[in-house]
Amino acid sequence: MSHTIDAAHHRRGLLITGLGGLALSFDIPLIRSSDGEVWSLLAVRSLCTFVVALLAWVVLNRFLGRKIALLPGKAGLAAGLFYGLGSFTFLLSVFNTATANVVFIVAFTSMFAAVLSWIFLKERPSNATLVTMAIMVFGVGLIVQDGLKSGNFFGDAMAVCSALLLALAITVSRASGRDMGLVPLATAIFPCILGYILSPAEGLAIAHPGWIMFDGLVMIPLAFFCLATGPRYLSAPEVGMFYLLETILAPIWIGIVFSEVPTIQTLAGGAILILALVGHSVWQMRQRSASAVAPPLH
Repeated sequence: MSHTIDAAHHRRGLLITGLGGLALSFDIPLIRSSDGEVWSLLAVRSLCTFVVALLAWVVLNRFLGRKIALLPGKAGLAAGLFYGLGSFTFLLSVFNTATANVVFIVAFTSMFAAVLSWIFLKERPSNATLVTMAIMVFGVGLIVQDGLKSGNFFGDAMAVCSALLLALAITVSRASGRDMGLVPLATAIFPCILGYILSPAEGLAIAHPGWIMFDGLVMIPLAFFCLATGPRYLSAPEVGMFYLLETILAPIWIGIVFSEVPTIQTLAGGAILILALVGHSVWQMRQRSASAVAPPLH
């Protein structure tokens, strides 16, 4: 009976986390489909996400009786600023380099997080993680070098900044131990204000606002909620693998809708990144399984 419950628990986690990864993969296609000016899109997308955060906060606190802070203390504010700046640099990267470059480079977030945890939390990565990081640095190097040749270096650099800022937010959250579930959504107000200030003086310029509103109101909150819920049912390596759904699927959606084909060098760098992350996650899962079945020492 216990085995059946555990299997059902695991299947639920796979379903929830898979849905989150799938929802995240539509973010860039929806941004591109909106056909708008970058700052206008940043303002509208962030405002919609902030509205969802407020509604979720009211429902959780007033109706479900769960006391969750929008910004839990200074750590919440710091993590929120990193998330907000990350949204800012992410939009800049989407508009200044190929989609494949963005998602492949942002996949480096987990390795940035490992380095930051090592520096600030004294959590030394395993030797396998260090080897994976070295392989991934090579993969990112191939993509950025390709960006240099094609004149997309600024966009690639913004994607690197996005990965670093997200890793900083994750590290701050881990260090605080506080519930940061609503922080990425609530602090969308920061890039919203910045986007509104920088948007054209004559008003927001978006050809198809319905797409970006759907992204901010539905897809981004759904993705964050599902991926944040995943660790309740799955191990961290398993959850991490579902983040790769965006890395793999977003360039496919963009290729279908906009006929944007990545260069051979970008695909090679992306393949190195994906294989390194998948290999590392599989290794971690095998290690967890081995430790779970190992007999206790007396």
